[in-house]
Order: sequence, then C-alpha cells, then structure tokens
Amino acid sequence: MATNLDLDPALVEEAVAAGGCRTKKEAVTAALQEYIARRRQAQVARLFGTVEYDPKYDYKKQRRRR
Repeated sequence: MATNLDLDPALVEEAVAAGGCRTKKEAVTAALQEYIARRRQAQVARLFGTVEYDPKYDYKKQRRRR
C-alpha cells in the first residue's frame, strides 16, 4: 500500500543506521513491528496478578520425564 508520510529525515536516517537497515522502508517497517510487539507485551503485562491459578498445580511435574 502506498502511503505518503511527512517524516523527520534525520530521525529516519538515524533509524536506518541504528537498525542496520538497507532502506528507509525497511527501517520504518522494523520500527512499526517493534512498536506493535511492545504494545502487545504491555497488554500481557497488565494481566499479571489477574489470572487465577490452582495452588495445587505442580508445574515441575510437567518437566519430569516419564
């Protein structure tokens, strides 16, 4: 999809260099992927302490070989 964006050229060049990208498109794509991944991680982090678990569950039992 073609999209026109008015991006700060210095910021884009810094992203290209920092990411070791060959093109501006590659740098922007990597930045968007990282942004999405971080947002998803933040959503998961909000769940900590809200999920109920069975106190009798033995997670180490799953590690033992049969």
